[in-house]
Amino acid sequence: MIAAAIEASVFFQLVGILVLASIIGLISVKLKQPLIVAFIMTGLLVGPDALNLVGEQDKETVETLAQFGIALLLFMVGLKLDLGIIKQTGAVALLVGIVQVAVTFLLGFLICMALGLAPVEAGFVGLALAFSSTIIAVKLLSDRRSIDSLYGRIALGILIVQDLLVILATIVIAAITGATEGQDFQNLDYMAVFLKAFMLIAATVLFIRYAAKPITHMLARNTELMVIFCISFAVLVAAISEYLHFSKELGGLIAGIALASTPYNNVIAARLTTLRDFMLLFFFAHLGAHIHLDGILDNLFTALVLSVFVLVLKPVIITVIMAALHFRKRTGLLTGITLSQISEFSLVLAAMGLGAGLLDEEILKLVTLVGLITMALSTYGIVYSGQIYIFLEKHFTYFRRSDKKYREEREQSDLQHQYDVLVFGLGRYGEVMARLFREQGYNVLGVDFDPDVIRKAQHDGIAAVYGDAADPEFAAHLPLQHAKIVVFSFHHYMTGPLITDLRRTLANVLRENGYKGHIAATTHHPEHDKDLPKHGIDVVLDPFEGAAFHATEQMVDILKREA
Repeated sequence: MIAAAIEASVFFQLVGILVLASIIGLISVKLKQPLIVAFIMTGLLVGPDALNLVGEQDKETVETLAQFGIALLLFMVGLKLDLGIIKQTGAVALLVGIVQVAVTFLLGFLICMALGLAPVEAGFVGLALAFSSTIIAVKLLSDRRSIDSLYGRIALGILIVQDLLVILATIVIAAITGATEGQDFQNLDYMAVFLKAFMLIAATVLFIRYAAKPITHMLARNTELMVIFCISFAVLVAAISEYLHFSKELGGLIAGIALASTPYNNVIAARLTTLRDFMLLFFFAHLGAHIHLDGILDNLFTALVLSVFVLVLKPVIITVIMAALHFRKRTGLLTGITLSQISEFSLVLAAMGLGAGLLDEEILKLVTLVGLITMALSTYGIVYSGQIYIFLEKHFTYFRRSDKKYREEREQSDLQHQYDVLVFGLGRYGEVMARLFREQGYNVLGVDFDPDVIRKAQHDGIAAVYGDAADPEFAAHLPLQHAKIVVFSFHHYMTGPLITDLRRTLANVLRENGYKGHIAATTHHPEHDKDLPKHGIDVVLDPFEGAAFHATEQMVDILKREA
């Protein structure tokens, strides 16, 4: 009865897809997996060889929703093409990003050829292996509060570079797709293609120059209308792009880039994130409707080999490249682990190749399987990245060596001076504390993992260095000989089950390295931190209580003067 109702109604089929996605999503959350993994599994289960929730007569409906989802996804990628992130991390992100994509693509291509894939197939798969998931990396970096760390910023910069390269790949594939849909590729009128591309680019530039900011400023007072405009703008440009024999994907990207320069780009992205995730579900449902599970395990060995390449060798490639640029092995490895999965765009590019007739369904199955494996396992790799580095440092000599240039820079840095007070965390609380100590005549060294905060502190005359509180190697080299007090004013977030609290961990490291002075640490829950003295923290600071006490004193003085 239920099966008949589902088969007879598009509405019931969509309900079935959403309910299934919710159930699998709940399981994924329990397993600490990103929702993309749940969406891919949902897509495979609604396919013809499983639950068959997308019948032949209804594939067009799901395909239309899938096209909306991809247009929105690429619109938001274009919207977040913030070249300022690359500027902040200098040439590092640009150089590492380009070299990493090139090396990963080349090695992936050679491995695919060795595994028996045809050159065109090997090229597509190698390209799919080169890109990493922006959604997964940004989500987990945000959850771990590492998005402003040095490795977090470099990872974001590399992802931006990858997004730019995705645009180039999309343009090439879009041109081929348009050619195969409309005419023979070998007889393609290249002048017409370049003319259409020039018109599209020129129109985008004119829109950015004269229309983007005025329109978004006018719509800013009504957020609902802003969302409707952005969605309609994204699909309109996608439709124009397809009319010009490019692709909807390219149009979505261009629409996002056209609004990226407006001051409302972050607001737009925040408003559309949930809708994007919802629409992406139908993209994976559409993929699943075209994938037959009966042969997916035939590619299991190839998928496992390629997954090991992405999960193990890709981080090593990034670590080696960054080590050559004189970054510490820990920074390079954490960056590499953050990028140790293939991208959602890898599936998009494979789907575009399938639509263009350049790939067959088996390659789409292969890329999907690699995506499932790497996205699932890299999540745990990112969560336990600190423990992975500690393990490698103990068992591999390469990770125990520090770069010569890094040591020379460190010997010439502020770490060689003598300080009375060290303040870890130069946020609003720590920065004021460091400034007040300095005004009282004490030599103060600030430590933070946000390069912008470091630059601001140095500009204000406070000696400050980059440092990660979770890095025991850095803590062991701090100038503690003359320090009388060390203050922890950073957010004491969890970094995994083996490191319960950075305050306790860092205090233990300092004591183990012979520090005998006072250690002060902030707390937001004094009732849960009664054991801090056992870890060598002899001064516990409650910022809220202190602020309330100071504010009350001020107001009492006012009342006394008016009495």
